[in-house]
Amino acid sequence: MKHFVVCIYLFVICLTSFAQVQSDTIKHKELKEVIIKSWQRRDITRLPDEQNGFLNNGKKNEVVNLAGTNANIAIKTGRQLFAKIPGVFVYDMDGSGNQLNIATRGLDPHRSWEYNIRQNGILINSDMYGYPASHYSAPMESYEKIELIRGTGSLQYGAQFGGMINYISKKPDTSKTFTFENINTAGSFNLLSTYSAINGTYKKFSYYAYYYKRHSGGYRNNSESDATSQFLQLNYHISDRISLKAEIGRSEYLYHIPGPLNDSMFNANPQMSTRSRNYFSPDIYVPSLNLNWKISEKTKIDLTASGVFGSRSSVMFDAFADVPDTVNRATGQYRNRQVDIDNFNSKTIEARILHHYRIGKLQSKLAAGIVYMNNDLHRRQLGKGTTGANYDLSLSDPVFGRDMHFKTNNIALFAENFFQINPRWTISPGIRFENGNSKMTGEIKYYTVNPLPTAIRHSFVLTGISSQFELNKENTLYGGISQSYRPVIFKDIVPASTYEQIDKKLKDAFGYNAEFGIRGKVFKRLQYDISLFRIEYKNRLGTLVLQDNNGQSYTYKTNIGNSRTNGIEVFLQYKFPLTNQLFAGFFTSTSYMQANYVKGQVATGTINKSITGNKLEAVPDWITRNGFDILYRGFSCTILYSYTSSSFSDALNTVIPPSSGARGYTPGYDIWDINASFRANSMFTIRAGINNFLNKKYFTKRPTFYPGPGIWPSDGRNVYVTINIKI
Repeated sequence: MKHFVVCIYLFVICLTSFAQVQSDTIKHKELKEVIIKSWQRRDITRLPDEQNGFLNNGKKNEVVNLAGTNANIAIKTGRQLFAKIPGVFVYDMDGSGNQLNIATRGLDPHRSWEYNIRQNGILINSDMYGYPASHYSAPMESYEKIELIRGTGSLQYGAQFGGMINYISKKPDTSKTFTFENINTAGSFNLLSTYSAINGTYKKFSYYAYYYKRHSGGYRNNSESDATSQFLQLNYHISDRISLKAEIGRSEYLYHIPGPLNDSMFNANPQMSTRSRNYFSPDIYVPSLNLNWKISEKTKIDLTASGVFGSRSSVMFDAFADVPDTVNRATGQYRNRQVDIDNFNSKTIEARILHHYRIGKLQSKLAAGIVYMNNDLHRRQLGKGTTGANYDLSLSDPVFGRDMHFKTNNIALFAENFFQINPRWTISPGIRFENGNSKMTGEIKYYTVNPLPTAIRHSFVLTGISSQFELNKENTLYGGISQSYRPVIFKDIVPASTYEQIDKKLKDAFGYNAEFGIRGKVFKRLQYDISLFRIEYKNRLGTLVLQDNNGQSYTYKTNIGNSRTNGIEVFLQYKFPLTNQLFAGFFTSTSYMQANYVKGQVATGTINKSITGNKLEAVPDWITRNGFDILYRGFSCTILYSYTSSSFSDALNTVIPPSSGARGYTPGYDIWDINASFRANSMFTIRAGINNFLNKKYFTKRPTFYPGPGIWPSDGRNVYVTINIKI
């Protein structure tokens, strides 16, 4: 009840402040027009057909303008940030505000690793071939917008099934030599964060830098986290045609992991903890250097060198939820914890060219390039840690159970050509060639008998085509098909025990994305984007049970089957005036998916069982987000209703969970949020809101590995207030 009182009080303050300043700050007709026009187009837009050397024509894409959304930016509430992008599945697993874990079209949301993830066009996946998750986690306060292109754009960015997500940082102020911005947030569970940034422009030089710090006590017991980030961007315009940009970003956080729950624990108290000694901490640096050269009015070249360096470390008592972490009566101490450390050393060089030309009267554009990656993932696992309770990576035995390197060299060539058949119709065929290999070296203490795969070759020719037809100035048909693949990653070839063997002929997952849609505006105010899609995903990995020549059973990790996901994505938004100063809007962002195995079998106990026809893990049939927006001069408010239907945690579609809660049914859930903002003037903005204001008890999926098999509850009701000052 106190959360409601606090939030109502905050909104009263907003409205009172608004009434006091309205005659001074928003009384001029020109300012009102600017606010209204901005609101009409501010929240969700589309990429231009050409941008930064990439061709977006005919591809499903969205741009989230963060300044135009009332989302809870401080803790990166995914369902709010991506409220108007249909089909975004949000996976909550390791603390509010620490990491975004999202997927679309039924793909795996773990650290968004089915995507080519970028910041300002710079690749930030930790290791695209060893561990493609993104551990770099900059504050959302630092970003201006988020760009998302579905998998049909994979030929230009990378071969990922999901497509590309690009987080765009705020830009230096070109009118001032110095600008200061400070954003402070306070909220439930002892949330406190501060973001301070400086930027400006002096002659040909511009800069942007920030420092960020956040603490949260967490919704659950033993779930506090502390995060810090820094970023520096330097720009130098050598001439009107040549510019140079250097960036370095760093993100680090320490998360106290509260442990998984089983079903009875979750039903009794979702805030309870089963672990008090588990911790996780990534510390990542992303430097880059970019040269942009406009050779002529028809030709542009973009050169980028970048890297991802740092570590992902954890110290945990790793066991099922129903296994307590207790003190040994004989020794008076806890059991030794397990220490795991990944060190990332990923380097990328990317060169792109965009050239405009004509074939007779046919206007064309060619986007082509080359990407070279050199990665070395050093993985140390199963270290015997301390019996203590604090974050401590020291070992009681200096030798790790696994100490390995996974080194990759890969080169990719890509080309996509835009042909304008007539003023309304364009076609863009493309091709991508991937060639490289990954080699594993090192030692696994418990695995000395059977040889492991030491090299995996990646060699693919991927093709695709997209097309766009303008029905009129407002409405467009689009569609395309593009092949994709996902490499066999490090964890896929590491045996869990002596009794597990790895297929020496493991194949990379391979398939395609296909889509057809229509988008635009009708009846002057109704914005829409409706599309059909299919993802064909072959060579999925899993485990079988086999027997050796002596009749001894063993598990065998191999390619176990294929899946197919069909779906429809619908976005509708209608904005209209109630008076000359009061505006309202409704929207729905909804997807329906049917994701099934079309072929396959997996191990269950001592036998293998067919999964043909079973539903794909963690893919709900329905994901829908529906909202009401209102704007009155400088005040805006969004009421959001989100619903995600039920799903299964495993390929066998287990319904009744075991006592550990590691497998089973994930019930559907619906959530209500209310968020508001008030812009007093160009210097001062306040945001406030209640997340999950009906205090829904829910979880999003049951993970099969990190942070541990079982139930990980999502946050209950919480409130926040954000104050933004810009000078």
